[in-house]
Amino acid sequence: MVAQTVAFGIIATAMVGAAIGVVRSNSVVRAALYLIVVLAGAAAQFILLAAEFVGWVQVLIYIGAVAVLFLFGIMLTRAPMEGEPQDNDQRWPAFVVSVFVLGVLVALLVDAFGAQEIDLVAPTTTAEIGDSIFRNFVVPFEVVSMLLLGALVGAIALARRD
Repeated sequence: MVAQTVAFGIIATAMVGAAIGVVRSNSVVRAALYLIVVLAGAAAQFILLAAEFVGWVQVLIYIGAVAVLFLFGIMLTRAPMEGEPQDNDQRWPAFVVSVFVLGVLVALLVDAFGAQEIDLVAPTTTAEIGDSIFRNFVVPFEVVSMLLLGALVGAIALARRD
């Protein structure tokens, strides 16, 4: 149990560092690579929690497909690989608004659930997971696939020379 807690802390620290790298990077390509590190950390957390199927799906779908799609989209749009720092005068107001929104969300969750214990019944087999995805979550699954397809078509349309 101690080893699992230590591993969780190490992976979570790496994920937080990479997430900060996504936000602070001046290069779009480096930001996408930092995002891959964050997604790999999420997969490692799933595997650490004995949800191997979900962890490997995270690797295959998010790292293998979505991150590659981001990188192709960046390359196809001919975005500048290195740029000037993306900074403006709105940093502190944005920080204040984000802390306010976080406080509102926490207050709403505490008000809605309070001290209730939420028992989540996790699917135990791959068949149950697939049944849950394609029965209960088929609409969000298809919406995300159409969104990604639209992003790819848009990137190709922007990159195409007329």
